[in-house]
Amino acid sequence: MPGKILVAVDGSDAGARALAFAHSRAKREGWSLMLVHVLEWSPYTFLTAEELEERHARRKQELARAEAAIISPLVAAYQGQGVEIETAIKYGHVTETICDVATEIRASEIVTGRTGNSGVMSRVFGSVAGTLAQIAPVPCTIVP
Repeated sequence: MPGKILVAVDGSDAGARALAFAHSRAKREGWSLMLVHVLEWSPYTFLTAEELEERHARRKQELARAEAAIISPLVAAYQGQGVEIETAIKYGHVTETICDVATEIRASEIVTGRTGNSGVMSRVFGSVAGTLAQIAPVPCTIVP
């Protein structure tokens, strides 16, 4: 059964390096790619109807921006190079959502980039790459 690599992309150089690595591996193995971009989004249950409507409109804008600014350019850069590419833009907690999608699509591997932040924020809150390495349901490759 051919494998599928989930690539976590965020529009950064680290995400682009992760995609380049994953594309090379997928092409070599005859696998496909699933590019996933996650927009952080927490559900609010205490909003008014007007606030919910505004939030819904903002959500549509964010989806369109993520598609135009992140997903479409990446797909265009690799289109026609022998690897099937699917995409998804999801809302939620980044690492949990990536793991959920990996399970849902039966990914063989997750590939993500690492930005190299070593400051207080990373130590206090952790990083996406570090957390994925700990909780991923499949092998996780972190590309520097």
